[in-house]
Amino acid sequence: MNSTTRKVIPIVAEFDATRDKPGAAGPSFEAARAVYPRSVQGRFASWRWAFVWLTQLFFYGLPWLQWGERQAVLFDLDAQRFFILGLVLYPQDLIYLAALLVLSALALFFFTAVAGRLWCGYTCPQTVYTELFLWIERRTEGDRLARMRLDAAPWSAAKLCRKAAKHGAWIALSLATGFTFVGYFVPIGELVQATASATLSGWSAFWVLFYAGATYGNAGFLREQMCKYICPYARFQSALIDRDSLVISYDAARGEPRGSRSRKAELASTGLGSCIDCTLCVQVCPTGIDIRQGLQNECIGCAACIDACDGVMDKMGYPRGLIRYSTENGVAQGWTALQMLRRAWRPRTWIYGTLLIAASAAFAASVATRSPFKFDVVKDRAALARVVEDGAVENVYRLQIMNRTETPQRYEVTVGGAVPDSPAALEGLSVSAGAALAGPAQMTSVAVSLRLPAAAAQSLAGRSVPVSFEVRQVLPQAQDGQRPMQTERSTFVVPR
Repeated sequence: MNSTTRKVIPIVAEFDATRDKPGAAGPSFEAARAVYPRSVQGRFASWRWAFVWLTQLFFYGLPWLQWGERQAVLFDLDAQRFFILGLVLYPQDLIYLAALLVLSALALFFFTAVAGRLWCGYTCPQTVYTELFLWIERRTEGDRLARMRLDAAPWSAAKLCRKAAKHGAWIALSLATGFTFVGYFVPIGELVQATASATLSGWSAFWVLFYAGATYGNAGFLREQMCKYICPYARFQSALIDRDSLVISYDAARGEPRGSRSRKAELASTGLGSCIDCTLCVQVCPTGIDIRQGLQNECIGCAACIDACDGVMDKMGYPRGLIRYSTENGVAQGWTALQMLRRAWRPRTWIYGTLLIAASAAFAASVATRSPFKFDVVKDRAALARVVEDGAVENVYRLQIMNRTETPQRYEVTVGGAVPDSPAALEGLSVSAGAALAGPAQMTSVAVSLRLPAAAAQSLAGRSVPVSFEVRQVLPQAQDGQRPMQTERSTFVVPR
């Protein structure tokens, strides 16, 4: 028998007489406590509101921006056309959307590795609309303590009026948000006219109410629950940051032991750290965490605790920076800002940054060199190949040409001879095509007939021969005098 004693971690069952009753059907769970964020002023609060204004001016104003005779940014799902300034995209151009998603992911990785959750703290829609909803709540119900007292008080006419005013303003903002969002998919001018004349379609009305309800629920009620439990970003941020990432940090060496004291007391004579345990950093936190316990998944990096703590330090006459943007190594080793900045450019950030720059350059080059039209070749399956007069072999095709410009275009169709494995006998191949005209940002279809003389067809009986279709834009010509051209390959079938 092995006499070695193994160390184990004891599991202690906590008993709460107020909740765990004999004969209970199962375990009890504590309900999530309500979070009442306190208003705060400071440099980071000013930055947050600057981004609130910037993002909302962009969101609400962009649908009203005109580009020529149309809306500058419009994702017209009915017409299957997507307009972004001078760019016209088709469903076949979804590769650009995939590229944008990749760029967004790389940017998120890069900025998180350098400076933590900047996106969450300043520009995430959940943060932005929570700030707006909290502003309305403070104007109608008061700041933190007033809201707590109001919620704890019995219902009265005054309480009902305050609650009604708050929810009325919330609903109005939510409806404006939902209406604007749908305005990116339905021309917003038509949407306004249809709403004013009560002729709004059922689907448009549904999506306006759907996104309004999502805004009302997320920013008005879920709030920190979205950041704590629903958003996946908090779960994988730990894989993106390390000890040299710039995050919100509490300087425990300077702040501990914490405790209250008089403003007139000399810090050295109190035997305490700089933290006076006022808990303002907790009261202003939108997710209700205590940053003094270290970096947590729930921290969204909004820096409200920094503003609150700096204000307290100013009143106490202590240096600012007890809670500050810093790195774990910087706090532990007392590094200066320059030393931490140097460590920000480490292999991880170099890799993310290089990938982001390379992908951005490739994306910009792809958009800049994008052809003004595109076409696909579809074989006529009703008549793959047939023998016509004089023994010639004919194949029929249909070319679908997409005009990517916003001016009418005319195209000419030819058959190229630059197919490496194409027999020289196809030199006698003739092409017959109808007029290829496409309206602005429209798709046209043109029938094309290829005919091979009988003499050339005899030596190719039973074979499928590669051919190359060339479509040229007639007008306008490029600056170098050449006309834009696209090439697609297909096959010419010769029956036995």
